[in-house]
Amino acid sequence: MRGLRLGILLAGTAVAAVLAAPRMPALAAADSDKALESLVPVPDTSFVPPPTATDVAPKSSQPATTGTVPAAPPTTTTATPPAPAAQPSTTTAAPTAPAPQPAAANAPALSPADQQVADKLREVLTGKADRIIDHKNKPGVDAFYAARGYAPLFVDNGNAGERAKAIAMFLANVDVDGLEPADYPIPEIRAGADAAALADAELKYTETVLTYARHAQIGRVHYSRISGDISFNLVAPEAGDVLGGIVDTSDIAGALERFEPPHAGYKALKAKLAEVRAAKGAPTGTRIGAGPVLKLAKTPMQDPRVPMLRERLGVAGEVDDTTYTKTLADAVKAFQESHKLAATGQLNTATIEAINGPRHDRDADLIIANMERWRWLPRDLGKSYVMVNIPDYTLKVVHDGVQVWKTKIVSGAPGNKATPLLSETMKYITVNPTWNVPPSIINNEYLPALAQDPTVLDRMGLKLEHNRDGTVHIYQPPGERNALGRIRFNFPNKFLVYQHDTPDKNLFSRAVRDYSHGCMRVENPDKYAEVLLSLANPGEGYSVDRIHRMYGTGEVDIHLKSPIPVHITYQTAYVDDAGKLVIRDDVYGRDARYFALMKSDERRVADIPTENREGFGAVARPARLPDNYPSYANNNGGIFGWLFGGPNQGSNERVIYPPPRRTWAR
Repeated sequence: MRGLRLGILLAGTAVAAVLAAPRMPALAAADSDKALESLVPVPDTSFVPPPTATDVAPKSSQPATTGTVPAAPPTTTTATPPAPAAQPSTTTAAPTAPAPQPAAANAPALSPADQQVADKLREVLTGKADRIIDHKNKPGVDAFYAARGYAPLFVDNGNAGERAKAIAMFLANVDVDGLEPADYPIPEIRAGADAAALADAELKYTETVLTYARHAQIGRVHYSRISGDISFNLVAPEAGDVLGGIVDTSDIAGALERFEPPHAGYKALKAKLAEVRAAKGAPTGTRIGAGPVLKLAKTPMQDPRVPMLRERLGVAGEVDDTTYTKTLADAVKAFQESHKLAATGQLNTATIEAINGPRHDRDADLIIANMERWRWLPRDLGKSYVMVNIPDYTLKVVHDGVQVWKTKIVSGAPGNKATPLLSETMKYITVNPTWNVPPSIINNEYLPALAQDPTVLDRMGLKLEHNRDGTVHIYQPPGERNALGRIRFNFPNKFLVYQHDTPDKNLFSRAVRDYSHGCMRVENPDKYAEVLLSLANPGEGYSVDRIHRMYGTGEVDIHLKSPIPVHITYQTAYVDDAGKLVIRDDVYGRDARYFALMKSDERRVADIPTENREGFGAVARPARLPDNYPSYANNNGGIFGWLFGGPNQGSNERVIYPPPRRTWAR
C-alpha cells in the first residue's frame, strides 16, 4: 500500500514536470539530485495569520520510526561446474570447496605449551560453532588467527602474557571515556590450566577487546534504542584491524584509544569529565573492573586487577605481581567488615562497587551521554561542514577546524515534529522555493481548518489543486510570505527535512525556539548562503547583495561544486570556546531515554539495533477531502470557486510560474 501511495505521488510529479513551463534558466541542480528531491519533502512554517490552521487542527499522533539497520552484505556462492558430457544427467553436483585458509607466514615460534593452545584454537575456530566469538566478528577472528598459525595473542607459555596484562589495565580505566569497565570482563588465565581452558580464556580476551573497540568507535548504545528519528552510518572496526593493531606494539593504550572519537568537542568533554569527577572527590581512571570472583585457593589465583586492588586497599606488593594472596584477602575482608558487607575475604561484585565508590553527579552523567552521541558521528566531519546543535538552537559553519560563522535557528517541536539527528550532504541551494505542503500537514491541520473557515487557504497565500485520483495538493508559490522564505538549503535525507528561510522572524528573539514541523529555520539565510558558496564555489562572487538580486517568482537552484556535509547533533552538554561547560535543556528527552536504558535490563543489548518501525519520514497517505464536506465540488467553479470566491474563479486561473515541484516540506 505504501508503495502504491508513493507511486501516486511520483506519478503526480511526472505529470507536473511534463506540463511545466520552462523554468528560469539557472544553475540547475544535477538530475540525480532532482530524482532524490522528488522523494524528499521540504520544510514548513507556523507563519499563519489568525485564525491559523494549527489553532483548529487536532494533535498528530504519528508514531516515530527507528534508525535504519544496515543490510547484511550479500552472500557469494561458488557455482558448481557442469558435469562432463559423458556423465549421466543424474550425476550429483560436486560440493563447493572450502575457502582457502591464509598462509601462516606471520606465525611466531611457540613453546610446547603454547603450541597445545594453538592446536586447540585451530580446533575451535575451524569447528561448526563457537560459543564465545560473536558471529559478526567470527570471519575476521578466523582469518587473523589462521594467519598466525593459531598462535595465541594473550596467553604466553601457559600464563597471562604482558599484552594481556596491559589490556586488562587499560580496560579497567575506560571510565575516563565515559564507558563502564564492568562491560569488558577480563577472563582468568590460570597457570597450569589445560590447553582447552587456556584457549577458552584466549578467545574471551579477544571478544572483550573487540567489544571495547566497537563500543569506542560506534557507541555503547545504538541510536535506534534512543529514538526512531536518528540515523547515522555506523561503521564498526574490523576484527583484523583491532587485533593486528596490538600485535607488534608496546603501546597497547595507544592502539586501543585510536577507536575513540578524534573530534575536538569529544576531547573537550573527556577533559571536563575528569575535572568534574575530581571536583566531586570521585576516583578518576582507577576503577576496578568486573571479572571472576577472587578468593584464596590451593593454587593461588592470578588476576590483572590485583595490583590496582592492592593500591586501593593500601597493601604493599610488586607492581607486576597479580597473585591474590592471603594478605590481600585479609585486607578485602577488613574492608567488607567496615562497609557492612559479608566478610568473606572474596572480591565479588558488591565489594568492587563499594571500593570504587560513587562515580557520577548530574554534570558527569550529562557529559557521558553526550560523549556517547559523539561516537555516532562520522570520524571525518569534512574539511568544511555545517553543525547544528538542536538544544542550543544554533548552527555553525566550520572550515579547517575553525568556526567561520554562526547563527540562530528554530528547530522542530518536541514529539513527532522533533528535528531528527543525522549526517547528510548539502548539494544545492534553492532561491525562491515553492512550498509543497506535506500530506501529513494537510490531513492533520489544513483540512480541519477548511472545515472551520473556507477562506483560510486564500488568506495564507496557499493554492489547492484537485488530483485525478480524488486527492488534493496544497502549495504556496514563491514570494516574500512563502513558508520557506526566500532560500532553501537542500541535503536530501530519509526524514524529509531541510534548512530554510522564514517570514516569521520574531521567533528568533526567543530563548526557546522549538516551533517547526522538523525543519530548521535559519535567522540569516542570505548570509548563510554567502558563507556556504564561498567555500563550495570559491571565485564565483556570490554575496548577500547578489543573492538578493535573485529574489523573484522563479525557482533558481545553485549547485554546490564541493558538497558540504551537514551534521545535526543533540549536544545538551558541550565545552565553549572559553573552556566552560555549557548545559542545555533535554528538549526531546534524549538524555532521559539514555539514562533509563542504562538502568534497565535493555542495557545488556543496548548496542544491538532495534527493528525499523514506520514513523517519521514515512510517506504519508495522500490528502483527501472528507465525504461529509459540503458539496463544494458541485459548485460551478468546483472546490476552487468555494475557496477563492465564486464560480468564475476555477482551475483555469490557477496559473503560477514556475509550476510547483512535488517535494513535500515539513
